[in-house]
Parts: sequence; structure tokens; C-alpha cells
Amino acid sequence: MTLTIRSAIAALTASALLSTAAPAAEDLTSGMDRGTPDLKSAGAMTFGPEGILFVGDTAGAAVFAIDTGDATSTAGGAIEAAKVNEAIAAALGTEPREILVNDLAVNPASGRAYLSVSRGRGPDAEPAIVRVDASGAVEVMDLADVPFAKAMLPNAPDPNAEERGRSLRAQAITDLVFADGRLFVAGLSNEEFSSRLLAIPVPFEADSNSASLEIYHGAHGRFETRSPIRTFVATQIQGEPYLMAAYTCTPLVKIPVADLKAGAHVKGTTVAELGNRNNPLDLVSYRKGGRDVLLVANSARGVMKVDAGPASSIEGITSPVEDTAGLEYETLGDLAGVVQLDRLDDTHALVLVQDDSGAQDLRTIELP
Repeated sequence: MTLTIRSAIAALTASALLSTAAPAAEDLTSGMDRGTPDLKSAGAMTFGPEGILFVGDTAGAAVFAIDTGDATSTAGGAIEAAKVNEAIAAALGTEPREILVNDLAVNPASGRAYLSVSRGRGPDAEPAIVRVDASGAVEVMDLADVPFAKAMLPNAPDPNAEERGRSLRAQAITDLVFADGRLFVAGLSNEEFSSRLLAIPVPFEADSNSASLEIYHGAHGRFETRSPIRTFVATQIQGEPYLMAAYTCTPLVKIPVADLKAGAHVKGTTVAELGNRNNPLDLVSYRKGGRDVLLVANSARGVMKVDAGPASSIEGITSPVEDTAGLEYETLGDLAGVVQLDRLDDTHALVLVQDDSGAQDLRTIELP
């Protein structure tokens, strides 16, 4: 994701990554303290340069920047780890049914895979971060005495707040992207227009920009301000930086970064409807065969390969859609069971695949 694993995506029309210079590692670690990050949970993750890992903590309503010290490229290449959930459970001293993998992020500096994990279920679950190298070996990351920084989320939902039986606090952070020297945090707030994007300068500063979001959701036939982004990436369209974001049921929306100013209410442009009764799980982008592509892993509609090139000129969707509309896509039937997705390098992605028995494998695939 340019500077991040998830955000390092191909431009849709300009075919260029977000073109800001990568901050030096010493800049990103400026202001960090040594100690043990007080993570209450470990959810969405993304990487900055030089092995700086950003972790979303919904229970603690905070984001952490952690210097992993893992900034040396490995020669391993492809990662293959069969039944990795069993190996993770064993490393954490528990059973596979007692762990939940929350996110996958590849460290571009080393090529190792990092997974955020809950050990146990419910509010008492313990957070952990594990990493897997090309040999498939699983290592629990020792978070004692590491350089880190912490930023609190303003106006996070109350820990006891629910809507339709779902915790709003658990949706305070739905995805992270590092780009342009800032950490973008998608999720819910307790404000009137609760869907928001925070832009937190890195190194963390006290003041972050927060913008509320509004989109037209064709499958629901209405404008929405309370549905959070589920996954997103950063790119450029005609030389201007944009975020491409996927929501539940499954509008794909372009959002101009220039509009994400403190207190702004931003209207995204819906460029595709990828189908209802579905949650987008992960989103990566790349360029192949002269075309700009988005790869979307979904909960119910498989993995989709979306032709992203027309996103710059396609007319936004502003009327009800019964099934799908907008950008063209194909569903990749050979990628069934994908529950996590990230780019491994320029030509490969890393996927976490779950079978009917619950076993989870890490596999490297060629970008289609």
C-alpha cells in the first residue's frame, strides 16, 4: 500500500503513484518514545517506509506508529504458509478457534507479512501482531521496549453504542492508508455525519484534520453519511490525489484529497456499484498490460478485477441501481475463499484463504 502497502496503487489515468517524496525514517520516528504500546485491540494496519507499522486500536480509540526495526529486504520472495492460523494459535499458546485474524499488511521494506490478531473473543480478547517470512515461519512480535507513538481519535463512538446490534466503537477505525506524509484513518465518529476520514500528520501531531463524508449509494437509492468506508487506497487522477474507497453493499467511490480539510463535509463520486449483500474486505491496485486495475476482495461476491481507467471520466451514479453499474469488472473464480489481501510486490499479491473447515493459508498469487 507509494509509501504504504495498501496505498501504493497505480494511478487511474496518470499511471503514477502518489508522487510525494518518501519521508526519511528518522523523520517518521521523530517524537517516538521507547516502551510498550498499550494496545487494547489490533485491527486495521498499514505500513509507511522503513518498516514503520501503523496499527488501528478501536477499543482504545487510538492509532499507533511502531518502528518494527524490520527495514532490511529479505531475499525470500513468495510467502506460502499452509494452515497459518494453526501456527499462529500455537505461537500464542491457544487453539485456532480462539484466534481471529483482523488484518494483513506486507512490509514493503522487508517483504514479510504482518497479521493483526485477537487472542480470544469479545471485549476480553488480547491483541497480538505476528509476522510471517518467506519460509512460512510465524513469529509473535515482541512489543516490549520498542519505539512508538500514539494518537488518540477525537469524538470516537461510545464503547457501548450500538446500531442494529453492531458495536459502533468497533467501527471507529475501518481502514488505514499512509500517503503524502499523513495517516488517513477511515471509520465512524460520534458526530452528526458519522462517516469520516481523519488525516493525521506523521510524526503524530496534536491537530488532525477530520472531514465527514457523503456518498450516493445506488443499491440503497439514497445519499448516506453514516456508513463508513470499509477499505480504501490512494492514487492520482489526472495529476490530482484521490482516495478510492469501497463501502458495504458495495459502492466504489472516488474522493478528492484536496477536499479533506478540517471540518469539511465531502461528497464522494460513486463510480461503480459492485453489488449488494456484500462487504468489501480489501482493495489493492496495480498496472498491468497498460491498464489500471483495482483488485477487490469481498465477503460474498468473491475477488473482483475492476477496470479502473475510466474512473477519471465516468459519470457518477446518482440514481437507484438494482444490481451492479459503473466501472466494468470480472469475478475471479479461482480466488475463492480470500479473506485478506495485500500487495506483495509489483507483480504479486499475498492472500489469506480460508476453506470450509476454517483452515487459513497464506498464498502468493500473480496479480491477474
